Amino acid sequence: MRALTRTPAKADLPASVELIAADLTRPETLPPAFAGVEAAFLVLPYGMDVAPLLAAARAAGVRRLVFLSSGAITGSAEQQPAVIAQYHRDVERAIEASGIEWTFLRLLFPAINSLTFAMQLEGGDVIRAPYTRAAFSAVHERDVAAVAARVLVDGGHAGRVYDLTGPESLTVAQRVRILGQELGRPLTMEDLDPEPVLQQMSQFMDGEFLAALFGLMADAVGKLAPVNDVIERITGRPARTFATWVADHRVDFGG
Repeated sequence: MRALTRTPAKADLPASVELIAADLTRPETLPPAFAGVEAAFLVLPYGMDVAPLLAAARAAGVRRLVFLSSGAITGSAEQQPAVIAQYHRDVERAIEASGIEWTFLRLLFPAINSLTFAMQLEGGDVIRAPYTRAAFSAVHERDVAAVAARVLVDGGHAGRVYDLTGPESLTVAQRVRILGQELGRPLTMEDLDPEPVLQQMSQFMDGEFLAALFGLMADAVGKLAPVNDVIERITGRPARTFATWVADHRVDFGG
C-alpha cells in the first residue's frame, strides 16, 4: 500500500504503508507516486484541476480509480445547481472520459465536520450555529475508508456510484445533544441568523462556495436526511453511529 503526502515526516500511518512525497497540485511530482500502481483512491481539494493528475495516472498504467465525490450532486446531469456539486460532477466526467475504470463514492456530510464545535466548547457549554434544524446523516471517516478499501481491492464495482450515508438522520441540534451526552456536559444550542454568519465567513472563504454550502443547509431544514445501507453492504458491518464518532474523538473535544 502506498500513500501520497506532501509531508511524509508528519504522516501518522502504519510502518507497512509506503510514503511518497508528492503534491496533487504539482504534476511533475506525480509519476513516482503512480509508478506500479494498479488502483488509486482520490480525495481532491475543491477547485483543483484534475487533468494533469489523470494524465499522470494514464501514463503510469493505473487501471482503476475510486473518487471521493460529493453527495450534493443531483443525478448525472452535466449542469448542477451549485458550484460544489458542479465541481465534483465535472471531475467525475473527466474521470469517466479518461478511459480508466472508475467508481464514485458520493459523500454529503462527513461526521468530522462536527469538529467545528470543539473551538466553541473551549468557551463554555453553548454551541451557536445557523440552520440548527438542518438534518444530515453523518458518516464516520472510518466507514469511508473501509468502503474505499473494499472497492479498491474487490471486483464488481466498475462504473458504480455509491451514496454514502450514516445510519441515522440527525439535525444539528440533535448532534449537539448527543455530543453533550457522550462528553457528560450540559450543552445547549443557539440558532444564529445565517446572513451575518455568511458575511463573516465570506471574508476568508470563497463566496460562491459558501453560498452553495449555506444553500445545502437551508434545503435540509425540516427534512429527514437520506439513509441507506451501502456501507453495510460493501463492508459487511453497519455504519457507525454519530455517538460512536464522538467517543472516538473525545480527546478532540477536551474529553
